[in-house]
Amino acid sequence: MARRIDRTRARAWALQIHYQWDVGDRKGTLTDVLEEVTVMRRIADSRMPYLRRLAAELDARGDELEELLELALDNWRMDRLALLDRAILRIAAAELIYFDEIPPKVSIQEAVRLAERYSGAESPRFVNGVLDALYKRVIR
Repeated sequence: MARRIDRTRARAWALQIHYQWDVGDRKGTLTDVLEEVTVMRRIADSRMPYLRRLAAELDARGDELEELLELALDNWRMDRLALLDRAILRIAAAELIYFDEIPPKVSIQEAVRLAERYSGAESPRFVNGVLDALYKRVIR
């Protein structure tokens, strides 16, 4: 149970870090932003392995993730999405594709929860639809 809670809270940190990176015009890497944040804010040690791994995957494979997400978007482009929705989708897509130990349904549900908590009223349904399409078209 503690591992799930740590990962859930780590996702919220990942969202904040991704948002900070995105509003900073994507200068540097997510790993750089994570390290900057840890200087100013205390993140539980138990969450850091997940955050470091996620940042590394997004840094290394961000362009590939963007392309895959574009395939799942109907009549939308990633660069037109709200920053928070884009961040949530990228985080969840990285989990879906590269984190085999996390069941796909868990990644999608956690992304929907992030959208419910931090984004607009329509975001949870939108995030769910895009990630479901990504899962069906690319991963399965």
